[in-house]
Amino acid sequence: MAARGHVQDPNDRRLRPIYDYLDNGNNKMAIQQAEKLLKKHRDLHCAKVLKAIGLQRTGKQDEAFTLAQEVAGLEPTDDNSLQALTILYREMHRPELVTKLYEAAVRKVPTSEEYHSHLFMAYARVGEYKKMQQAGMALYKIVPKNPYYFWSVMSLVMQAISAQDEKLSHTMFLPLAERMVEKMVKEEKIEAEAEVQLYFMILERLGKYAEALEVVRGQLGEKLTSELQSRENKCMFLYGRLEQWPECNALSRKLLLKNPDDWQFYLSYFDSLFNLIDQSWTPPEEGNHSAEGEVHCSVAQAIGFVEERLASEEVKETRPLRGPYLARLELISRLRQRGSPDEQQLGEPLELMFQYFVKFGDKPCCFTDLKVFLHLLSPDHYVQFVNRLTEAVPLGPVGEDGVALPGDTRALQRHLGAAQLSRCLGLQHALSTDGKLALIHELRAHYRHGLQFGTSCLKTELQFSDMYCLMAAHVYIDLWIETGKEHVLWQCLGLLEEGLAHSPSNAQIKLLLLLLFCRLGAFEPVVDLYSSLDAKHVQHDTIGYLLTRYAESLGQFAAASQACNFSLRFFHSNQKDTSEYIIQAYKYGAFEKIPEFIAFRNRLNNSLHFAQVRTERMLLDLYLDADISSTLEESVKNMSLCPEEDDIPWDSLRDNRDLDVFVSWNPKLSKEHRQLSLEEESLWLRLRSLTLRLAGCLSGLCHSPQAPPPATPHAQRNAEKSAENGVASKPADMQPLLGQLERTLGQAAQFTDKHQQYPFLGPPPTRLPQALANGSCQCQLVALQLPLHVQELETSGLGTLESQHAPTQLISCLSPVPDMLNKCKGDLLEVTDGRCRAQPSLLENLVFFVETVCVVLWVSSHCSGTLRPLKSSLQKKKKKKKETSTVTVSTSWLVWDRCTRLQTLLSQAVEQIQDQESSLTALKLEALSLEGLPQAEVSQDERTFIKAAMDKVQSSYLRSLQEVGDLLRKRADTLKSLKI
Repeated sequence: MAARGHVQDPNDRRLRPIYDYLDNGNNKMAIQQAEKLLKKHRDLHCAKVLKAIGLQRTGKQDEAFTLAQEVAGLEPTDDNSLQALTILYREMHRPELVTKLYEAAVRKVPTSEEYHSHLFMAYARVGEYKKMQQAGMALYKIVPKNPYYFWSVMSLVMQAISAQDEKLSHTMFLPLAERMVEKMVKEEKIEAEAEVQLYFMILERLGKYAEALEVVRGQLGEKLTSELQSRENKCMFLYGRLEQWPECNALSRKLLLKNPDDWQFYLSYFDSLFNLIDQSWTPPEEGNHSAEGEVHCSVAQAIGFVEERLASEEVKETRPLRGPYLARLELISRLRQRGSPDEQQLGEPLELMFQYFVKFGDKPCCFTDLKVFLHLLSPDHYVQFVNRLTEAVPLGPVGEDGVALPGDTRALQRHLGAAQLSRCLGLQHALSTDGKLALIHELRAHYRHGLQFGTSCLKTELQFSDMYCLMAAHVYIDLWIETGKEHVLWQCLGLLEEGLAHSPSNAQIKLLLLLLFCRLGAFEPVVDLYSSLDAKHVQHDTIGYLLTRYAESLGQFAAASQACNFSLRFFHSNQKDTSEYIIQAYKYGAFEKIPEFIAFRNRLNNSLHFAQVRTERMLLDLYLDADISSTLEESVKNMSLCPEEDDIPWDSLRDNRDLDVFVSWNPKLSKEHRQLSLEEESLWLRLRSLTLRLAGCLSGLCHSPQAPPPATPHAQRNAEKSAENGVASKPADMQPLLGQLERTLGQAAQFTDKHQQYPFLGPPPTRLPQALANGSCQCQLVALQLPLHVQELETSGLGTLESQHAPTQLISCLSPVPDMLNKCKGDLLEVTDGRCRAQPSLLENLVFFVETVCVVLWVSSHCSGTLRPLKSSLQKKKKKKKETSTVTVSTSWLVWDRCTRLQTLLSQAVEQIQDQESSLTALKLEALSLEGLPQAEVSQDERTFIKAAMDKVQSSYLRSLQEVGDLLRKRADTLKSLKI
């Protein structure tokens, strides 16, 4: 809370208890204490603000805002009131009000450095760059300190970055910022490194690389000391931009002589070398080659330079550095790309990679180092290469299980590296079924043997042999995909459960378990797995999709709600948190970080995952609550949903998912798969968003202003009430959205016709294909069209031809629903010949059935409310227009008939779920057979872990069925209350 250092002030002493109550979370006592204080001291504005903070934190936002505005209207200048109001407005997510607060304070106390500083930071929170520039200069005039001056300069840079017109940035904002800094340079007032960094940033954005190079190499460049080799790195960057390849080459060569293990300088050296060769550059006959010294401009010189670095490493008594050895392979790779015969001078890649393995094979990085250069080997040499690596691994004699095992961790790491390279080259994938089973046996033996080396490891440390466990799991997955035999997957789960028991902090084991459980339709164990990953900050965006994709679709509604809230909390705090980062960057002069923070904030605001979670959360709330604990209208109002506005930034959506989060030895995910996945995710999001907005329209659908007055006083009162709540909609509001939904369904059908398949460890498929296959989306579309046809009975004349559409629409509305229920029949765990096979698609179909029933019920409720007053009115009028009465009464009867049939369907669904629960509960998993392939015998320990995995799946299915069943029962009760 606010600072309370001046104890001698009696007001501070009086306010202290309120601060303490708020700090301890005792908001009710804080309110009471504030009220007592205000009775004695009515003019103590800070007490009123602290009371408002207490009200805000107890959910009384309107009262809190009223109190805050009372105090703000008085334009306070005491520090306590201003800070308390700042805290309150930030908690209300109204940072723009803080600017008005300090604008008033600055007007009253124009010479206050503190208030001017607070005003600048308030503008920074809301991104008012022009006002920030003015506030910075005003502050500098009052207190001529360099940081304030450069705050103003940075605000100009931000105006340039955020300007829509790039030409304006380069002709006005950036040149003005440059002149402001040059003024300080000429007056020799540059004091800090941050000021030089800002000058460099301005010149770089203006494309003045030569001037920037002068700054870096000059006297100002001496201030660039916060980062190691900061000046050299900047020079290297600028040489590349200016295409001054001689200087770039000479500088990188000079730096490599000092540090022959710095990989970035090898890359700069090779880039500049081949640019010089392409330009046929030759050194001058007299004088220095360049400003940085000697330049290499031929392949022979490069080969000689690399060999010199290698020779100096070979004669070392200490362990050699990896850089020169990898540089030789990099040079071979580049020469091969250019078709140069000179690569032969450096040696045979196979032999060089083998020598590298001999030198560094006991390091975990050896595999990742060599993986980059595997393309240098021809496919004919793959087996020879792996055999040589394996022979170079010191293993003990063959044991009883037929496997030779390493004697220490260094030998273990060498064997693991050879195994990983073998899989990376595709040799494991090419094995037969028996070969893969033998490989699994060998990998499991190595894994269990390696556990002895980690007996002293802490729980937070990984076991040395964990990677064997993961690799064996991947081979199991290969077998499962090839053979389709479910028991292979159960064994894989058992092995991973065993791995997690020995290495409870291994994130990769958790991620793979999470994925497999989700593919099996078991979400319950996934919640604990994801929670134990302890995802931090941006990871909620990059890997959160692994959790939220399956939560609702597998019937775990409570867990889905928590998962969505978990992600949304991060996204909602992003705006506030990023503003604080920006303010800290201004305070400490980290100007180059400010554009990065703003780009980061925009990246999160435009996140595909954010839009998906927000949409799914609101839909989930409607499925669980609308017309159960509250009306659809109230639910929509509580969400502040505006159906007419589409708040998803479709043109700037960003796919921030980390699709490479799983450790894998397979080829990288292709750009085509990434693009197709993004297209599919966007289509599904559009369908869900349109469904949500149509539900919002349905909640506010009332009588059109152009239509005749409602037929009864009751209908009139309903219309007035809807208008008062501010959610009234016209039929015209729904029509365009229905058209969009119909078009999007057509696009989705075209996409699913491609039958796109992603790699198992690639992006998870959306719910789109299954939603179209079971008719859920189509049924919801037909149901949502019905209110417009029913409304014709009110607006276009009860006896007109158009009103005859309503009965037809009613008949077709429920037609697909029984078929959807039939697709949910069956056992989630099907046992045949002692084998257990999971059928998660039944669970997903059941959830689609529930969602469709919810939409149909909302529509039925609306139709009931519309037709009831019409029917009552027509029954009182027993004259003329008998045919109109017939249409309305027949329509009313059809609505009643459809509701009756839906009631029957819900009863059948509840009974079906009860049967599935009984069948699942009666299943004795310990009696199931797990052996199905040769050499796949399962030990008792393995059986224990497999049984644990099966129990988790069984328990998860039971919970899903229970939650779905409970929701259907509530919906059935709601349906009974409908009267026509």
